[in-house]
Amino acid sequence: GCFEIRGKTLGIVGYGHIGAQVSVLAESMGMKVVYWDVIPKLPMGNATQIPTLNELLAHSDFVSLHVPNLPSTKNMIGKEQFAQMKNGSFFLNASRGNVVVIPDLAAALKSEHLRGTYVDVFPTEPGKNGENLFESELRGCPNTLMTPHVRGSTEEAQAMIGEEVASALLKCINEGSTYGAVNFPEVDMKKDGTMTTHRLLCIHENKPGVMSAINNVFTEAKANICQQFL
Repeated sequence: GCFEIRGKTLGIVGYGHIGAQVSVLAESMGMKVVYWDVIPKLPMGNATQIPTLNELLAHSDFVSLHVPNLPSTKNMIGKEQFAQMKNGSFFLNASRGNVVVIPDLAAALKSEHLRGTYVDVFPTEPGKNGENLFESELRGCPNTLMTPHVRGSTEEAQAMIGEEVASALLKCINEGSTYGAVNFPEVDMKKDGTMTTHRLLCIHENKPGVMSAINNVFTEAKANICQQFL
């Protein structure tokens, strides 16, 4: 039941920073890489963007998810999507736990439509050591590997995450930049080199007339608006 990955097709769902890195690594091991994303993305190496998710599922020997946790991605892979996958293919999810309907994945494994799966994230995460750790429909499924959300738990990864978070917080405090935020609008305006201006970050509900009211406040104060980023 063992196969070489060389020459097989990897389908990547979500071609952001991590998906693109997986693409490069997979291609270096001899895999053909196709990907699907909600927006057009420039490929890394010889990867090819596929126009629809169903088309990617139908042509891939391995499917790997790399999508954010959004209302639009909740339960995005379920019974219908597993049915679209090739018979005997493999499914991997190390993105977010609620993007996959776990009972449907278990059914696809038990029916042997899927040959195997790797899952690192779950709708309900495993408990701590010493607790009643884990209950999942995937327990006992054939050729199933599960890990307790440890994909980024190397010493090096934890150190880099700490540095990145600290740097992002400082940039937000000092410059008002929210670049890289996943649950907040991204704003990344360049600093004024003259050091003679001030920056105002205004967070409000997206309602008509708010920006006009803010601009009126500046007008009444006889303040000049150098630039705006919406």
